[in-house]
This record gives sequence, structure tokens and C-alpha cells, in this order.
Amino acid sequence: MHLTLLVPELIWPEPADQFTLGKLAAPGCEWLLGHASLNRQPRRPFENVLAAQCGLADAPFGALRLLGEGSAAAADGHWLCADPVHLRFHHERIVLADAGAFDLEMDEAAAIVAALNAEFADIGEFHSQDARRWYLRLHQAVDHPVAPLSAMAGRRVDGELNGSALPLTRWLNEVQMFLHGHPVNSRRERTGQPAINSLWLWGGGCLPQHAPAAFSGIWSDNPLAAGLAQVSKTPLAPRPATLAEFLPQAGERPLVVLDQLLPRVLYEDGEGWRSAFEAMENDWFAPLRKALGGKVDRLTLIAPCVYGELHYEIASGERWKFWKKAQPLMSTAEQLAKQAQA
Repeated sequence: MHLTLLVPELIWPEPADQFTLGKLAAPGCEWLLGHASLNRQPRRPFENVLAAQCGLADAPFGALRLLGEGSAAAADGHWLCADPVHLRFHHERIVLADAGAFDLEMDEAAAIVAALNAEFADIGEFHSQDARRWYLRLHQAVDHPVAPLSAMAGRRVDGELNGSALPLTRWLNEVQMFLHGHPVNSRRERTGQPAINSLWLWGGGCLPQHAPAAFSGIWSDNPLAAGLAQVSKTPLAPRPATLAEFLPQAGERPLVVLDQLLPRVLYEDGEGWRSAFEAMENDWFAPLRKALGGKVDRLTLIAPCVYGELHYEIASGERWKFWKKAQPLMSTAEQLAKQAQA
């Protein structure tokens, strides 16, 4: 079996963070990284890396993600992700918080989406498949190249919001003014909750008719991965909890998306990242060290993170190269950070 693991934010983005990385017990992961060959590529958002692994270099994320959520409407028209966000001023800069950083109920989302559809019916049709994931089907397709939400959450967005060259920027200003006066936001502000005061529009395009089948199966709970599996006609299964649960059903060339570290980095939750990593170490990395050379012939570990798009490759024969040494994950982070600055 050639196993591909896609693990966004495998390495914590602050190499000097003693609380998160100091004395982190990760012998399985450290052994794998120490014995693998590393191909370091320029940094890309997780969504782009996932789509590229499935053979789509310029993926329409909105239509694909909506398809993965089970909506047949994804096949009809030009869709964008129109995710609800909260913009706030922090040190005289505008910082974006996505809806994963705060509570948003489905009835609140439905009320705002209904109001947007009534107010902007001439532009397109809004749809909320989930309280935190919204979509917009445009009546007239436009090219609106904006980074995925995961690349912007918790970050400064001043330049992106002022990008007047983008076709939807001026209209988005109207949306923001409309949202400011919506009753749901008035109620949220009275109770001290962040207002839904903007949308992040990204991933526009029409659903592709097909995509290459790069894997024998995809294991993931991510709706984008589910959409990619459908267009490539690749069997899809829920993300397995452990390697032991996964191996009996793995197939010859599986892709497993372990994305539980991603939100912890987006929301600067070092304690949560460390806890999730330790579980991943026990459930995946330590068992993989033992499985390599048995049921797993080859492992490709792809880790998009602040240090770049890291591709680790390790074959079963590498386990006998005793001169290759593991090093603490903190040391790996420090080395990667120095290389990124060079």
C-alpha cells in the first residue's frame, strides 16, 4: 500500500513556543520525519493542496464544497463560497474572524441568508448548507480571485478588502452596510457576540464534469474532499479515528485527510493543537512506524503550513537506515523557520 496522509499545520507555526512545542512527546512523528526525504515547496492554502492532490490545479471550491455537502444544486451555475465572517479593528488593522471562531446558530444563518436573497436578488442566490458555510450562485459569472478562508482567518485583510480591481469588491461594501443593520446582528451585539458584518467570497467557478481518479479511496470528513471524491468517482469514507481502524479497509493507494490541527492554528489555540497532535501521535504516527514495511510499503506525508508545502516521502527500506536520526519537533520547526527566512 502507498498511503498518502494530508495533515495541514502538522508543525506549529511558532518555533520558539515552549508551551506548545517544548517537551512534546512525538517519537513516532519525529522518527518518520527524520527518516523521510523532504521536498519543500512554496506555501499554499490547504484547499489548494487538497485539490491539487486530486488533479485539479484551479479548482472551483464553492461548487465542489457544496457538492460535498450533498446539494445537487452545485451542478447548476457559477458558485462561490460566501462564508460569514466578523471583521474587527485590532491595532489599527482590520482582522478577519471566520465563523469557526465564534458561535453561530442555524436559525441566525437562515435569517440573514433570507434577507440577503431578498435584498440582492439581482446579483444571485445565497444558500446556507451549514451555519458556518454559505454559498452564492451568481446570475452572471465573474472572476473574483481571492484566497481561501483558511488562509485569511485570524489575519490582517486590509489590502484584500481595498482591492478595487476585484469585480465584487464594491458590491461587497453594500453587503456590509446591509448586514450592519440586520436584526440578527443587532441582537448579537446586545448580547456581546461578534456580528456577522461581512462575507468572504472565494473559490468561484462551475462544477467540473470530472476529475482524474488519483487515489483508490479518500477518507475525510471535509466537505471539499467529499466533493472532489464525487467528481473523480473515488470511493469516500469518513475520516478513521486510528490507523488500526483504517488499515483493514485501506486499499492500494488511499488518501487520508487528517485536518484536526488546522482550526487550532487558525484560532491560535496552542493547547488545543498540542492535545490534538498528541492524539494523532498515538493513533497514527507511532503505529505507522511499526506498520511501515508491513501493510504500508510507502508513505507520503503532505503538510501545508507556515513553513511551506512540505512533502515527506518514506519507503519501507528507509526504516533500516539507522544512521538517520530523529530530532525533536521543536528543532524541526526552528530549522524550517530559518530556511524560510534565508
